[in-house]
Formats: sequence, C-alpha cells, structure tokens
Amino acid sequence: MAVEKDLSDTSFLHEDNVKLIFNPLEFRHLTVKNRLFRSNLSGMFDDYNGHGGNARLNWEEKFAKGGVGAIISSYVPVSVRGRILTRYAMIDDDNKIPFWKAVAESVHRYDCRYILQLSHSGRQQDLGGVENLYHRGLSSTNKSDFFHGLPAQSMTQDEIDRVINQFALGARRAKEAGLDGVELHGANGYLITQFLSSGINNRKDKYGGSVENRTRFVLEVVRAIRREVGNDFHLQMKINGVDHNDWLYPWEKPGNVLEESKQQCAILLDDGKGIDAFHVSSGSTFPHPRNPPGDFPVQEAVRWYDGMLSQGSRTHLNYWVFSHRLTGKLFRWYWRWRRGKVIEGINAGYAREIRDHVTRLDSGAKVICTGGFQHADQIAGAIRAGNCDGVSIGRPLIANNDLPQILKDKNGPELHRECTYCNKCLLNDLENPLGCYELSRFDGDTFEEKYENMIKEVMSVYDPPTFR
Repeated sequence: MAVEKDLSDTSFLHEDNVKLIFNPLEFRHLTVKNRLFRSNLSGMFDDYNGHGGNARLNWEEKFAKGGVGAIISSYVPVSVRGRILTRYAMIDDDNKIPFWKAVAESVHRYDCRYILQLSHSGRQQDLGGVENLYHRGLSSTNKSDFFHGLPAQSMTQDEIDRVINQFALGARRAKEAGLDGVELHGANGYLITQFLSSGINNRKDKYGGSVENRTRFVLEVVRAIRREVGNDFHLQMKINGVDHNDWLYPWEKPGNVLEESKQQCAILLDDGKGIDAFHVSSGSTFPHPRNPPGDFPVQEAVRWYDGMLSQGSRTHLNYWVFSHRLTGKLFRWYWRWRRGKVIEGINAGYAREIRDHVTRLDSGAKVICTGGFQHADQIAGAIRAGNCDGVSIGRPLIANNDLPQILKDKNGPELHRECTYCNKCLLNDLENPLGCYELSRFDGDTFEEKYENMIKEVMSVYDPPTFR
C-alpha cells in the first residue's frame, strides 16, 4: 500500500529535492553525476603569456572537491586577439595541452567532469594586454561597444575563416588533453554574441541581416569543431535567451528576443550533428544587470575600475559617474531597477522556452540554466518544472565551495553564509584574485578580524604553493 506524503513535512520535500538534484544527467555523449555545474568563473590566475598556473589548478580542484558534477572552465581564449583580460590560461597552441591535461587529471579524481569554454572577446576586450595595444577588437561591426566604448573592426572573410579555425583547433586540443567537452561562449556580449545579436550585428553580407545569416558564423564554428573532434565529443553553447541590449541606453536596439534565440538554437542543432546542450543566460554585455544578477558595488567600481580608463572612449565618463555621490547612487539604483526583483532563477523562463523548443524538435539536446542558484528548493523546482535539466552556479559557489554538500543536508547556506549577490567579486577581479569580498560573511569580532579572515579565504587559491 502506497504511503501518501504529508506535504507539510518539509523533510519529505527536501528528500525529493535532493534525489532530483543529485540524479545523474545524461547528455548524448557525456554523463554528469548530478545536476550542479560550476559556472564559467574567470580569474587572473595564470601566466601573462596564457600558460596555466598552479593557482588555476588549486582553484578548479576546490570546486571538484566540493561536489559539483561538472566544472565549466573560466573564459578560455582561442587566440591572444580574443582575450578579455591578461593572465587567463589560453588554448591557442599545442603547448597549452599539458596544462589542461593536468586540470583534467585533478578534477577527475573527484568524479567531476570538466568542460572547457572556448571563447573570443571580439570588441568586448577589457584589458587585452600589450599584444593588442594597436589592435581594434575583431567583431561583426565597426561600432564600439556602448558601455565602455571599446573600439571594434568589422571582420573580413579571411579573419572570419582564421577565427573559425582557431575555435576548431581549441576543441581538438581540449579533447587531446582528456577534457570531457567544450562550450562555446555565445552569450553576454562576446564575439559570437556580436554576430548573433540583431542589436549589434549590422553587416550587409552573408553574416548579417536575417536570423539565419547572423547564425552562420557560429554554425560554421560548430561544423569546423565537429570535423576536428567528431560527433561523439560533448559540445555545448552558452547563449542569451534575450539580449536586453537596450538595458542602459533605451535608444540602443534591443537585440535578440526569445523567438530569435529559439530559432538560432534550432539551427545550431544542425540535424543532430551540432550542439548537445544549451547553457541559457541573458544580457548582451558583461557586466549586465541580468548577468551576473545582483547589485552594482559603486565603491568597488571606484576602487578598481581605474585600470579600464585607457581602454575605451566611455570609460572616463563611467568612472566619473561611479565616483560622484549622487550619480553613483543613481547608477546603482538604475542598475537594480533594470535587473528587476528576481535574482535566483532569473533566466528560468527563457530556459523553459528554449528547452520546450529543442525538445519538440526531438533533438536530445539538454538545457542548463544560470542565474544565482543557491537553494535546493529553487534548483529542484526549476528542474521539476521543466525549465532546465541542470543549473550552473557561480558566485554562490565562490561564497561556499562546498555548496553541493550543504544542499544535501539542508535547503541552502545559513543566512549569514549565503551569497549576497553583492558582485564585489566581479569588480575586484579587475585587479585582485577572484574570491568573495563580502565582509559580512566572515567571522570576527572586529573589522580587522573579519578582513583578515576574508583575505585568508581569497588567498587560499595559492595553497598549496607551486614549490613546497
């Protein structure tokens, strides 16, 4: 005789949530032990020339040990022209393969999968380094980005072909390194977004105009990757559900709406030979009120944005806005208003639409949703409702590397240990090690004690050291 569950008993509900979250997720060519993915968190942990460093190994191992099913790497440039910040490990040459092999071996010890994010900045190049001093960012357009004013040049056919090949070779190197798959970064304003988005792409040739034409560049990337790695190597893509390209300046074109994104996903399935999973985000720039959703820490911007001043035509204006008490408060208010009230699961509705669309096409493709997840009821609720098959988590995992274990034991972190979505980690990353910089989360009776404990945690990425 079946026993009916008392829905007022939250222990039953939590048990169901845990079973769902920690049920394996099977893609076409990859199985992940649970539904929790570490999102593509970037940090300047590596050598200036793009070779991986010891801190990067420590960084990735923290999350594998913490229990996530898979790690999506930080932004990994396929060429030096495509990096957003210096001291990011790249995948632009065969001499990078040994490092990524070491990463794979490190995380695999914890039964964790590793998916390398193949990336290219296009015009959205924050601090490209001395190699790019006299280069404009390669893009679908000659127009500078509207937030920082970073300069761009519309790519020629030869440049397009060269970059497509760089993506394909990056995927081949990832496979040779023993990694479990690759992700194309097609969201949040980087090069692929610059081709996909109707708000950015103003080309008149075969790569611009219609949805099909704007998708052509990344479809050629997908096919080039498949020629290099075959059809049985996991390939996923991060994509905007909606661009919200007019988020700051209402006179800008809004960019892709959900229907256009759904059409682009259908094209990229390429009759079962293309994309295996879509990682759904939103926002046509980085940062954006919807990515990562949360606050805009004006004080941190004043402290660390100064390195951007020489990069774009609008950076001095931005810095002035951040620096002044009234305009800084107004900008912060405007940012939060444009974000909306929802943070945890902010992209779930978009993910649901895309998942329904690719499911109707009987593609077998899965959908991962990003957006501030840190509570078991929210994660399980999104999966149970059919919004997604798994979730990717960034800042809450920085705050609590052992979040998967916390979710097994209870609904989420204790209130004073939760990620506050303050986004101080985002602004500090311009000049400092990536980590949680929200002082209220750390123990101590005085400011000095709290600060000391915060810095100790931030610097833990350098332990164990390179030489012992």
